[in-house]
Order: sequence, then C-alpha cells, then structure tokens
Amino acid sequence: MENIITVEGVFKAYGEHKVHEGLDLDIHKGECFTLLGPSGCGKTVLIRLIAGHEVPDQGKICIDNTVVADSGSGAYIPPERRGLGVVFQDYAVWPHMTVYENIAYPLKMEKRAKKEIDELVMRMIDIVGMKGMEKRLPSELSGGQQQRVALARALVADPSVMLLDEPLSNLDANLREEMRFEIKALQRKFGITVMYVTHDQEVALAISDRIAIMDSHGKIRQIGDPYEIFEKPADLFVFKFMGIANFLNITEKDGKFFVGSGSQEVPYAGPEKKAAQYVVGFRPSDVAIMRKPEGKCLKGVIQRASYLGTTMDYAINIDGEVLRTEVVTHEAISQDLMFKDGEECYISFRALHWFDSAQLKEVEEL
Repeated sequence: MENIITVEGVFKAYGEHKVHEGLDLDIHKGECFTLLGPSGCGKTVLIRLIAGHEVPDQGKICIDNTVVADSGSGAYIPPERRGLGVVFQDYAVWPHMTVYENIAYPLKMEKRAKKEIDELVMRMIDIVGMKGMEKRLPSELSGGQQQRVALARALVADPSVMLLDEPLSNLDANLREEMRFEIKALQRKFGITVMYVTHDQEVALAISDRIAIMDSHGKIRQIGDPYEIFEKPADLFVFKFMGIANFLNITEKDGKFFVGSGSQEVPYAGPEKKAAQYVVGFRPSDVAIMRKPEGKCLKGVIQRASYLGTTMDYAINIDGEVLRTEVVTHEAISQDLMFKDGEECYISFRALHWFDSAQLKEVEEL
C-alpha cells in the first residue's frame, strides 16, 4: 500500500529526557491509523512532530512524498503548509467566533473566495449535524457539539491527513461512544487518512484499520489490525495493555507443564519458544466455568463470588494461582453456574497465550 506519512529514525529529547529514539513508522494512504499507549509515552510529541509544531532532533518525516522535516538537510515545512487537519484534546475552538466563523477560519487564511467559503462551510455544517447552529458561540454548545465544530474546521480545507490527539477525552462516556463512530463515518465518507492518538483501547479497536502499540519509553511494540493486536499479541506488554488480563504461573517438569506448584497438567499445547519459566495469559472471556469436568479442564475452588447485576464475577483458585472470570447472570442462573465462596468448580480455556515469565518484571517496570 502507498504510504502517506513516513517517519524515519526520529529522535526527540527534552534535556536529559529521551522521548523517541530511532522511531520508524509508516501510515498508509486512506487508513485510520491509531497510536495507542499509556499516558506520557510520547504519543502527543509524535503527532506534534508530524504536524510541524515540534522539530525532530534527528531523523526525517515525509508527508505525501514531500520531506517536511529532516535533521540532516535542515529541511522544515511549517504546519500551515503541510496540508493537515488537526484536532487536539481541548478542541481549541475560538470562543469569540460563531460556529460558522470557526469552520470558515482556515479557508479565510487561504484567502478563498467568499462564495466558495460559504458553500464549503454550510456543506460541512450539514455533514457534522450542526445545521441551524451556525450563529451560535461555543459557550452555547455542548461538548459534543464543540467537538463536531473542531472536526468540521479540520475537514473543511480538504486535508490530506487528519491528526486527532485524544479528541474525545473531555467528553462523557455516552458522547465518546457516539463521536468515535462519527469520526470513523467521516473518515470513510471523505476517504482521507486519519492518525488518531489515544490511550483508550476500546476506541482504538472500534475505529482503526491498524493500531501501533507504544510503551512508556516511546518504543513501538507491535503494529497490526485490531484482531491481530487483541488476539495475537507480540509480547506480554501488548497483551496486558489491551485489557483485563489473567496470568497463571507455570512449572515445567520433565517436559510437562503444571499450574503453579500443583500437580494439574495444563491440558493444552505448550509454548512455541523455550524459556526458563513460563506464564500463560488469557482474558476473563477466555475462561469457561463448569460444575462438572468436561473435556480438557482444570479443577479449582471459588475464592470469591461477586454479584454485579448483569454479571457474576468469580475469583478462582487453582493450586495457589488465582484467575478471574465473569458469567452473564441470566446464563449463570439457567445453567446452574451461581457458585458460592468455597465451592469446587472446573474451568477450560478458549485461548491461552504463553509468555516468558521474565517479561512480567519488564512490563511492571514500564
């Protein structure tokens, strides 16, 4: 696929603090690419480097086959000439301008004709669902409406790329869910490239064509589509970062693998790579709980049973190792899976991911 953004060997530091070291990244034309990582990992710095608000100490950045920053040659193209639409976390809509004036601003800066500006702005107002509100000030708008204004302003000049930096973090949960689908719909409608920066795994999975997982040192751990990232994590950091994770320590004896220090053998294929010690990782949704043994399973004891309304949440002890799983309450009732503390149970796994246990310490330090 054709790349529209290329980041090559970018190094960026502030004093002694190194944010990015030798960072390489390609973003394909027309895709929604999400940079996902914990707060403080350098996501915003990278998007500012691409936008032109920061300059790399080393390395090169290209947008649409044009070098926009190169530490070697000294090349630098300012933000306003990069053909980008940018939406930051705080929306940055002008408080003294109406909806119409905010959206029209980038077109006026380009000295477009008044008739053209009016046509483009009113079309964009209609697209983002703000018709009839063009004369309102931002103070008269909800957070979601202000967000729509910011998106319309970024889109109106037909940018080659949209850079979105945590644009939904100031919205409540319902609005976040609504707006993430609107952003994806707009991206498809206009066929533009979107680079989306967030620490929200759910948003990333919902809107992305590809996701890059970045750790707290600014290193990219894996790039893939949502399914690959969630179901085929490259390492333990990616697996743990992508949601609630269970881990069981595994002991190897004579080529066989046992849970914790117990005698129950793991009834599934072992690891692909050799390690001194192992852990297996899995999601609560990967665990099936039963009253009686069926097929490949392990015996456990209910350590804690918690009624959470729509679900029953269980902590299960297996030979000194504790895992967590949930069962939808109406299914638990109909299938006789309403366990009490201290009751015996059996579990099987829909999926297991094998990791070198040494990675756990590394992940805890990130």
